[in-house]
Amino acid sequence: MDNNASGGCKRCLLFEMAGKEDVIAQVEKTKNLLSEDERAADKEYQKRLAACKECDKLMDATCLKCGCYVEIRALSKAAHCPAKKW
Repeated sequence: MDNNASGGCKRCLLFEMAGKEDVIAQVEKTKNLLSEDERAADKEYQKRLAACKECDKLMDATCLKCGCYVEIRALSKAAHCPAKKW
């Protein structure tokens, strides 16, 4: 984890952050609303998350370009990266 001076976690995903269990639960609930047909394949999902983790627009599991939780956006087959990284 790359913590910055403000206590945020730059380039971290939610599941890597302590004390965010309520947010993680809400994200998991949202992810579970996607049908299998709407979900990216696991390999593609992991590839997308890896690209997000390398992006300077990621902070506290949130994309600073669009405001989404990257773990939700990356899971949707139809979604795209607003910074055009995937």
